[in-house]
Amino acid sequence: MAADVRWLGHSAFHLSGGGADVLVDPFLTGNPKAAASADEVPADVILLTHGHGDHLGDTVDIAKRTGATVVAIVELAAEIEGNGVENVINPNYGGTVQFDWGWVKLVPAWHTAVSPSGTAHMPAGLLIHYGGKLIYHLGDTALFSDMQLIARRGDRVDLALVPIGGHFTMDRFDAVTACEFIRADQVIPIHYNTMPQVETDAEAFKQDVQNAGFGQVYVLNPGDTHHLK
Repeated sequence: MAADVRWLGHSAFHLSGGGADVLVDPFLTGNPKAAASADEVPADVILLTHGHGDHLGDTVDIAKRTGATVVAIVELAAEIEGNGVENVINPNYGGTVQFDWGWVKLVPAWHTAVSPSGTAHMPAGLLIHYGGKLIYHLGDTALFSDMQLIARRGDRVDLALVPIGGHFTMDRFDAVTACEFIRADQVIPIHYNTMPQVETDAEAFKQDVQNAGFGQVYVLNPGDTHHLK
């Protein structure tokens, strides 16, 4: 089955071709790099790494417009449900949610997380089995050694979506080590160049990863689609 991965800017993605339209961290309104608007993106499912404003983004409005199911860690899920979203699923770390098209599992990420409304919760990474492939969206995170355990339990990771911007997450140098830990065949850098604090050189990151043999890196422009091989 085909799987197309469209980068919408920052950490936001649209997965298509695998049996459902899946959005991840749909921060579109107010995102200077957004490749789509919140009132046009399709969604059957919305997956969230955490509730900082640049990740929670337009989740509530998109879910109300489309009827999408939202998957978020339990405390954040309760807030979203309280905001009038009807279809919300609330796993915690280690929890796996099954869909007709695949599944998503919440795994740890090293970060902080309080929603704009003040709901404290744990941030997560996402293992997404979609289109017969395994995608690891690291979320916002520092480098930590248990990435090796996350990536090597079960199916091999086909695509890693890796933050490289520094300041709020690991920088491009730590991200190279993350790629060594994960050993994904394909890597897309994310969470960079959206704002001055996270400006970095994605092409240098690509060279470092590929020269070390830690995967093939695809540097996308917002709006570009990568066909998952």
